[in-house]
Amino acid sequence: MLDFSFSAVLPAMIAQPALAAIIVLSMGTLFMNGAHDAANAIAAAVATRSISPGRALLMAALCNFFGVSLATLISTAVAKTMITMVNFSGDNQAALIALCAAMVAIIIWGGGTWYLGIPSSQSHALIAGVTGAAIALQGGIDGINFSEWVKVIWGLLIAVGLGFFLGWGLSKLAGVVFRNVERRASEKAFSHLLNITAGVLAFEHGMQDGQKFMGVCFLAIALAMGADQSVDLQFPLWLMVSCSLCMLIGTAVGGKNIIKNVGLNIVAMDKWQGFVASLSAAICIGISNMTGLPISTTHANTTAIMGVGTAKGRKKVNWGASTNMAKAWIYTFPGCGLMGFVFAKVFMLLF
Repeated sequence: MLDFSFSAVLPAMIAQPALAAIIVLSMGTLFMNGAHDAANAIAAAVATRSISPGRALLMAALCNFFGVSLATLISTAVAKTMITMVNFSGDNQAALIALCAAMVAIIIWGGGTWYLGIPSSQSHALIAGVTGAAIALQGGIDGINFSEWVKVIWGLLIAVGLGFFLGWGLSKLAGVVFRNVERRASEKAFSHLLNITAGVLAFEHGMQDGQKFMGVCFLAIALAMGADQSVDLQFPLWLMVSCSLCMLIGTAVGGKNIIKNVGLNIVAMDKWQGFVASLSAAICIGISNMTGLPISTTHANTTAIMGVGTAKGRKKVNWGASTNMAKAWIYTFPGCGLMGFVFAKVFMLLF
């Protein structure tokens, strides 16, 4: 059995600079993920003023930290999907260079969308970039394992379809159930419930996206140490802690820009509506975590908010802002995938 302790991996990092670069770049992508996707989990709570932005960011950072750290104790299904959905077999050194190129593409894509305040999905950027690099490495579609990659499509349908209809349906149901409840009395209760669901959503995000990025990083380590993609998945403690800390710092440092766009620009919500939106997104991500479907927190949360807004009335939703977000989602797969492909080709020629 291979030893994946830091003392065993460090010599491999020194001997193979590509591995060291991938680990550093992976931490960079996790930082961007914290700034991008993790901030979505608390957007509804901040937008409804159930919690201050500073406290919300701290809560999200800590919940994401524990979500990443405890992911392997609950399920590693998502990580296994990430490792098996693409083909990096063959020349391990070339595979490391291709993975390194994918990480560069993902960081550039994520940095650009974060700067513009567009909540594009970093997890989908990761999938697209790695897929493009695998195609470049194998010289064609042999770089994709379609029986596993199809799970990305299912995850997308759950995030966008189920997220929206849960938001809409639960909002309608709550409106009927609580129609005779005095507004002031319910506001405090829903404020507490919203903060709890926001914390749960942040934890689930850490569990979901942490596995994606740790899975890719673990694959690079395994390849550098002479193993292949069939190696048993066993995240070392140092990797889990490092990934958790990078996501925590990213959330704390860069989350405000995305919170404003998601929580304030799509639709004005009351506290009970924010609770419904967060609960809907949490249900979607919980299903995906247990079934190994890669899902985007950004997609699940924003479509749930759109569903809640639509239940109030179609004119209540800022469809201009929603359309801009949808465009970013649509462009992520071909855009970041193409960048991963081109960067991988260039990197393999240069190195």
